[in-house]
Amino acid sequence: MQKTIIFYLLLTLCFQVHSQSQQKDKKSQTRSHEKTTFQTSNPWKPVTDVRADVAIVYSVKDHHGKGNMSFEHRVQSWRDKGYTTHFMTGIAWGEYQDYFTGEWDGKKHLDEGQVTQKGDTLWHGLMVPYIVPSMNFINYMKEKVIKRVIDAGIDAIFLEEPEFWARSGYSTAFKREWKDYYGFDWRPQHESAENTYLSNKLKYHLYYRALNECFTYAKAYGKSKGMNVRCYVPTHSLVNYSQWMIVSPEASLASLPCVDGYIAQVWTGTSREPNYFNGQMKERVFETAFLEYGSMESMTAPTGRKMFFLTDPIEDWPRDWADYKKNYQATFTAQLLYPMIADYEVMPWPDRIYEGYYRTSANSDKKEQIPRFYSTQMQVMINTLNNMPLSENKVSGSQGIGVLMSNSLMFQRFPTHSGYEDPQLSNFYGQALPLLKRGIPVKTVHIENASFAKTWKDIKILIMSYSNMKPMDKAAHDHLADWVKNGGVLLYCGRDEDAFQGVQEWWNTNGNTFKAPSEHLFMKLGLKAPFGAGEYSYGKGKVYIMRNDPKEFVLKGNSDEEFVNTIKKLYEAKAVGGKLEFKNHFVLTRGPYELVSVVDENPDQSPYTVRGKLIDLFDPEIPVLNEKQVKPGEQAFLYNISSVKNPATPQVLAAAARVYEEKVMKNGYSFIAKSPLNTTNVMRILLPAKANKIEVTDATGKSLVSESSWDASSKTCFLKFENNPDGVHVKISW
Repeated sequence: MQKTIIFYLLLTLCFQVHSQSQQKDKKSQTRSHEKTTFQTSNPWKPVTDVRADVAIVYSVKDHHGKGNMSFEHRVQSWRDKGYTTHFMTGIAWGEYQDYFTGEWDGKKHLDEGQVTQKGDTLWHGLMVPYIVPSMNFINYMKEKVIKRVIDAGIDAIFLEEPEFWARSGYSTAFKREWKDYYGFDWRPQHESAENTYLSNKLKYHLYYRALNECFTYAKAYGKSKGMNVRCYVPTHSLVNYSQWMIVSPEASLASLPCVDGYIAQVWTGTSREPNYFNGQMKERVFETAFLEYGSMESMTAPTGRKMFFLTDPIEDWPRDWADYKKNYQATFTAQLLYPMIADYEVMPWPDRIYEGYYRTSANSDKKEQIPRFYSTQMQVMINTLNNMPLSENKVSGSQGIGVLMSNSLMFQRFPTHSGYEDPQLSNFYGQALPLLKRGIPVKTVHIENASFAKTWKDIKILIMSYSNMKPMDKAAHDHLADWVKNGGVLLYCGRDEDAFQGVQEWWNTNGNTFKAPSEHLFMKLGLKAPFGAGEYSYGKGKVYIMRNDPKEFVLKGNSDEEFVNTIKKLYEAKAVGGKLEFKNHFVLTRGPYELVSVVDENPDQSPYTVRGKLIDLFDPEIPVLNEKQVKPGEQAFLYNISSVKNPATPQVLAAAARVYEEKVMKNGYSFIAKSPLNTTNVMRILLPAKANKIEVTDATGKSLVSESSWDASSKTCFLKFENNPDGVHVKISW
């Protein structure tokens, strides 16, 4: 009897272990299919069934949007359609009216909004202020938002946009936090550079604390329910926040154990912010996007955190459809030129993309919903992301030149002090655009990641300046010095004359008496005062000092030649980088995809030509081309048919729908295509022979209208029909 009981106990235990193992395998499989996402505050609708892997449901507020549903019902509506569901809400703003009006704890908290010097609260919407994240607000977020989300079975939480406006910092709540943090009374930031620095450092700390608290709680509460909750921060790039004068924790979050990754919120709206180059201030969407995505990629590359790249087919501000299309292509190409990132938020807010009304042209007040040609092109593009591979390939051009960045770029943007200005973040762009515009794929390096060995991998020359940022940790200089000593080449550009050089910080306190933080760095590099312009040796490496602020290279025309020639000399002679290649284009092969961007404002105005059997993925008719010319200021996204590894196997090469349930038969091929209602699907299908029969039916078996044609040279069939989220069944025989 006892042996029988033991046998059944062991059998039960084995079953439990097997069941748990199966559940883990299932969850692991689900997570491995979290490559593409989108965010929405609405329930599932046939017109917004994007068919990415994950639907990120936004806000816990009940009766949100047009669905008039509870949060849990909105979540379930997406699950019922086969989506993995995640959750997103704002951490600096959101529909938290019950907190501000006193419904939550019986006290009103409208005094916790961010307030400017004039006494104005900064609002994100009606009764939605930008928040000074007090511990009381953090507790509200834990109890009212995060707990509910986890109770709904969601194991991935995105707290987006931890934003503190640089021009704010005058509210009662902020003054309380100041006293708690610094131990002395609040000081108005407009009165001195030091006050500004202290104010922004506190803003930075408050959202670092808020995210750490919220995510630590989420992981602990999830664990108590047997869940492994993952936590992500959707955030603008450090480039954009610095230019828009917003303070956020950015790179520092990557070292928190409770942060699993980020969404890089880069899109037309951020990338069209004008900057200076060659004396002209204007929009440079591709170049700015390239630098924005680069700053996000380099932020996490040394730490191994997950990074989703975002693009948006439209933007927050109303424009016309042609404007949206042109800039979407620029940002989309820029994101794909980072081949070691392959996870994407394919779009935010599909409701406004598919159902919003925007101008038909720049000079017209007439508005219409997204044109079919654009929705078709967009869906072709986003469906490539489901299959976009990682690649070890490098973007064409001379590799190994980096620009150093720090979170403190956000600290001295507003207000100006002692007359020192940095128009449109020109001290940053002055280091990057002269190279990028000459076809050099310049990287960004985060000083916060200086302690990671991977940060320095492949960096031959590092360009840096303390004109627009300051080192928050002196240990970074030890790592910089070690890198130079081992053969790195450092180019320092700066007059070190801005008012922030003298703020009370580590380089002039506790026995340090340096007038500028660069003096401490130069001492570590074995240099002696007065640290004049010129070239110096340290160990196996070199240090070159230019006593110009980087903004001087771009604010006036033809002012960057000495800077560029210095880099050329250092690259070719000191960094052993080979010849520094100047050109007007960036090219990358990524699996079957060919990516090209040709820059303007370059002496070389010739187009770049790609040859082969190519599908043009920026054309809604997805034609097969033998040659594609890309002009300055334009981009191309192409599928190279000759790269297909198994050309005898029928397969969909490009489509404005997602393909499911593919079946290959002896003389046939079938699949189901799904995409939003009221959109058109185009497909380019590789076949071993010309089809003699193509059947296109709906889920009930009813025949649907379709168009098809055969391209003998590429052995591809073009097929076109109206999309349906319930699935269109295609059967091809030959």
